[in-house]
Parts: sequence; C-alpha cells; structure tokens
Amino acid sequence: MRARGLRNLRAVLAPVASGMCVMAAAAAVLVPALVHETEPAGPVRHGASAPAAPHRAPRPAAAPAAAKCTAQNAAESLRPSSDDGAAVSRIKEKGQLVVGVDQNTYRWGYRDPATGKLAGFDIDLVWAIARDILGPDPDVVFKAVPTAQRVPALQRHTVDMVVRTMTINCARKAQVAFSTAYFQAGQQVLAPKASKIKAFDDSLRGKRVCTAAGSTGESELRAQQHGASVLTVPNQLDCLVRLQLGEADAVLTDNALAAAQAAQDPTVELKGRPFTDEPYGVAMNQDDTDLVRRVNKVLDDYRDGGDDSPWMRSYRKWLRADLPGISGPPSPEYSD
Repeated sequence: MRARGLRNLRAVLAPVASGMCVMAAAAAVLVPALVHETEPAGPVRHGASAPAAPHRAPRPAAAPAAAKCTAQNAAESLRPSSDDGAAVSRIKEKGQLVVGVDQNTYRWGYRDPATGKLAGFDIDLVWAIARDILGPDPDVVFKAVPTAQRVPALQRHTVDMVVRTMTINCARKAQVAFSTAYFQAGQQVLAPKASKIKAFDDSLRGKRVCTAAGSTGESELRAQQHGASVLTVPNQLDCLVRLQLGEADAVLTDNALAAAQAAQDPTVELKGRPFTDEPYGVAMNQDDTDLVRRVNKVLDDYRDGGDDSPWMRSYRKWLRADLPGISGPPSPEYSD
C-alpha cells in the first residue's frame, strides 16, 4: 500500500462521534478480515526482527487433573508461576511474542490515529505480558484474528495467545486453555434509542438481531431467539454498521463491547440489563500449561496495587467513561 494509503487508513480508524464515520472506519478495516476469513489477517509489527516460523516445542507434562467444567468453576485456572517451561522458552528463543487481537474495537483493541499503533485495554495487557517474558523493550507481533478464528489460531500455534475480549466458558475450555479472568462483562442488547426493543426478551420478536459468528452472543441467540432472526458477521463492529445501514434491528454482544459501540454512535444505546456472566481471559494452546501459569503470574502483578494498580490505571484510561462504577478487577480463581 502506498504511504498516502496508509495515512488514509489510519485517519478513518480514529474514534468517531457519528454513525457515518463508524461505517467508513469499519469498511476500511474489515475488508481484509472478510477476505481472509479462514485464516488470521497479516501481522501488525512492533519491533525490528522478522517473524519467525512457528516452532513446535516438545509436548509438556499434562496439567493436574481438574474437576469437570461447570458454569460455577469455568473461570478457574492454573496457579501462577514464573518458571520457564517449554512454551515460555519457545517464545524467548524466537525473541518475540505473537498475539491474536482485535484491531477495530474502540477502547479495547483499535488503531490509534495519533500513533498508528494498536491501543486499548486489551493491548495494555499484551504489553505487560510481553515485558514480563521478553524484557523492557519486547518485540510483539499483533495479528488481527476474527472472532470465529481465535480457537483455530491457537490450536495451529499461529499465535502464542489471544487477548481479544474472549469469554471463558466450558465449551471453549475443551479446545483451548485460559488464564484467570481479567475482566467481567455480560451479554446485553444494543439498539437505536428510538427502537421499541426493551431488552433480551420477546420485544425482539420479528426483529433482525446481529452478533459475531463464534461469539457467546451467537450461542445465546441460538438457544433462545425470542422470535428474532439471527444475522452473523465475522467481527462485532460489523453489527454496528449493519444497524446503521438498516440491515439489522439490534445487536447482541458483551455490554463492554456494546458500550464502546454506543460511544462511537450516539444514536444507539444499551437496552435492558446484562443477563449472562462473561469473564474475559487470555487464551492459549492447551499444551502450553507453563505459559498459562506465567500469564497468571503477570495478571497477579497487574491487579496488585489497589486503585493505583496497572489494571485500574488502564480501566480509567480506556473504559471508565463508558463503563463507570467498576471498583476493581475480578478475583482470580484456581483449580490446583
């Protein structure tokens, strides 16, 4: 892409206050995701070294047997450790951390037009993990991963981890491993302020509800549609564009993401109340148990410090304006 084209792309990704600007930004950033839907999009680089070919470390020892996963214990993870096992050593040997992220969710993972780099609550956490493993000036490769491609990217070791507002649940834990929860959200409906839709209830009957393919929102809609038709898209921001174009009547997503979309478009609002628990975790390959423990150690440090903790500083910077009243991070739960 020519230098002028890159500048133009960065410009349209700026946080916006009008719906038309949101549509322009989404069109610019989501076309690659639609074209490359079966595999993660190309990396966004921070650092000078070239990407290393995926390296498969020897299979580590299995984690201690855990109790059967239920809704009550789904957020449990392995206890923290700073030891360098096979997965952490693999990352250190290649000298870079490859992370699957979002690049179009305002306040969580999006391109900052002032710097041309990815920014947001999730991105802050990525840098904290990278610095712990690789030192004060880490080489991080960000790969934009559509919602439905998060698990395949981890299973193929295309990325070392995914930090992308990913809900911890039993279905996903059968496929990938998770850290302890670093944020607590819940499913909620987003719709135009003038809409008669009231919540996730029968006021959705006859309406077109949009959600991201492979998301927990899709699972909830398939389980109880309330008479609505379901429209799925590769990335959640696509739903806001469909809403603005009149191709959808409502969006179902995590309230944390819905609040960010409402901040971009003042004509929409959250309806009703959150009706699920959605703990976000850092996702990793199931074999990488030492990496899970290392990330949990980073999260312990990230939460530490009360109101001056790195977690609270990041919350105040990115989320408090749209999600006020959160006094701190969720407490960690361990399975061993």
